[in-house]
Amino acid sequence: MTVTIVIAQGGGPTAVINQTVAGAALETMKRYPGARVLGALHGVRGIREGRFVTLSDLSEQELLRIAATPSAALGSTRDKPDEAYCEAIMRGLRGAGADAFINIGGNDTSGTQAILRDASGGGIAFLHAPKTIDNDLMENDHTPGFISAAEMVAGAFLSIDLDFRALPGIYVGIVMGRHAGFLTASAAAWSLDEEGGPHLIYVPERAFSRERFVEDVKSVFHQYGRCIVAMSEGVTDAEGRSLVETLVPREMQERDAHGNLKLSGSDLGQAIERILAEDLPGRRARVDTFGYLPRGNIATINDTDAREAYAAGAFAVASLEQGHGSVALQFDGERTVCKLVELDAVAGKTREMPDRFMHVHESRISQEGLAYFNRLLPRRYDPAKPFV
Repeated sequence: MTVTIVIAQGGGPTAVINQTVAGAALETMKRYPGARVLGALHGVRGIREGRFVTLSDLSEQELLRIAATPSAALGSTRDKPDEAYCEAIMRGLRGAGADAFINIGGNDTSGTQAILRDASGGGIAFLHAPKTIDNDLMENDHTPGFISAAEMVAGAFLSIDLDFRALPGIYVGIVMGRHAGFLTASAAAWSLDEEGGPHLIYVPERAFSRERFVEDVKSVFHQYGRCIVAMSEGVTDAEGRSLVETLVPREMQERDAHGNLKLSGSDLGQAIERILAEDLPGRRARVDTFGYLPRGNIATINDTDAREAYAAGAFAVASLEQGHGSVALQFDGERTVCKLVELDAVAGKTREMPDRFMHVHESRISQEGLAYFNRLLPRRYDPAKPFV
C-alpha cells in the first residue's frame, strides 16, 4: 500500500518555510519508499479545491533548490475554516487518499489542524509544523522564520543608529507584531554599546501612552542628542485598543476579510509622525514602517534558521506513528531540539514575550531579554573592531 502525505503552507510566508516542505518531503521518501507526497496549492484552499502538485516526482536537488528560496513555494492562504469548510477539506484529503496531513504555519494553522483532527473520525494523522516570524507559538523557544527576520531587524537598527550618530535626530521604526513583541525587541540584539540604539522599545505586551512616549523621547534626546525607537505595529493603549484605532481616523482604518484591523500599513507611521511634529516641533524626525520587508528577506536567510526549519519538517514525518501533534522547537540549555507536543497546547494560543525581557521601569530591553536575543542572533561582527 502506498503512503500518501499531504503538505500545505498557511499564513504569512517566511525566508525558510520552504525548508520545512523539503524536510518533510525528503524524510517521507526516505522512510516510506514509493510514498506519494502531495503539495496543496495555497494551503487548505487547495485541498478543498483538489489542487495539488506531486512533490515526490521532484529530485532531491530540485527540492533543495526550492528549500533555499524565500516565501511559500506552494502558495499560502489566511482562510479560517468554519464547519462547512472543514468538511470540504476532509473530502479533499480523503479524495487524495491522504494518510497524513502536515500543515506548516502559526497559531491559526495549528488551530485548523486541531479542528480537522476532531472532525476526521480517525484514519488520518494531523501534524502541525511551526512557522512564524512573530515567534509567538506556545511550547516553542523560538520558531522557524523568526531568526532570519530578526536578523534583518537587528541589522537595520544598527545601521540606523550609525546613520543618526552622523546626522542626529529622532527615528521610529515600526515592526510587524500584532500581539507579541519579540521581533520588535530583536532590534536591540546588535546594539553597539550603552549609548546605541534602539534607545526605546514599545511592544504589544505593555500599554502605550502618548504622554509617556513623548517624555521618553525628550529624555533620550536630551541625553544622547538623538533617539532611535523600535515600535511594534500592535502596540495598544491601557484599554487594549491598538494605536491605529486611537490615532487614525475611523474612515482611514482598514480591516481584512476576518474583520481584523490592518496594522502594517502607513497609517500608524503617519500618526506617529503627527505626534512628533505636534509634541516635539523643530526636531529632525523620520518614521519608517518595515512592513513585509523582514518577513522573507533573501539577504538575511540565517543558516541556523534554515537548518531548524528543515529539521521541523523531517521531525513531523518521523512523528507520524505517534499520531496527531505539533512540532515544537525547544532549548534544552545547550541546543535546540524538536519535540512533539499536543495540538491543543499550541492551537489558537499566543505566546507573548515575557515581561522580564523588558526593563521594569523603562521602555527598553532587559539584560535577560538581551541574552535571549544574543543566543539566537550572534553578531556577524566584533564591535571592538572596525567595520571592514
